[in-house]
Amino acid sequence: MSHSVPTPDHDGAGDQPAPAQQAPAPPPVVLYTPAQAAEFLTVRESWLRRRAGARLIPCTFMGKHLRFSAADIAAIADTGHQPVRGNTRRTATTRRR
Repeated sequence: MSHSVPTPDHDGAGDQPAPAQQAPAPPPVVLYTPAQAAEFLTVRESWLRRRAGARLIPCTFMGKHLRFSAADIAAIADTGHQPVRGNTRRTATTRRR
């Protein structure tokens, strides 16, 4: 009979390797309904649906269901950003004739 002597790298308890470390699962992606996204953006849901249907704004279709990610909502808000303009009132010297 032969007996194996345990060593620091092999304790003799089975010949299967230790399980490999698995990478942690990515966080779940949260998707919002058109009503929720419209509320965040303070726009009408119908406006949001029309723009998404025409593919004018970022969105996700889950089959036939329209959804918006947080990144989609942020991108929509960014596209509507307008820079501040100075005084746009015309004065007597700049009035067109």
